[in-house]
Amino acid sequence: MTHVMYVLECKDGSWYTGYTNHLQKRLAMHEAGKGAKYTRGRGPFTLVFFEEFPTKEEAMRCEYAFKQLSKKEKQLYIAMRRKEEGR
Repeated sequence: MTHVMYVLECKDGSWYTGYTNHLQKRLAMHEAGKGAKYTRGRGPFTLVFFEEFPTKEEAMRCEYAFKQLSKKEKQLYIAMRRKEEGR
């Protein structure tokens, strides 16, 4: 099973960070207005970034740490990870 930390950009420009073990299903839930309370009414969404982890604990630890960053720090983190992965 894959565990994913993901980042969505809402239509208002705000970002939402979450955890899931089924990314496509979770994205569909957000689009249908059945995702997190924060994202309701803020769609459509753009998937900005996602990162896979071998365990739920690692993914959730990353999600928590990511949420503590400023938006500029989040952008730098994503840019760094993309560079490391060659994306």
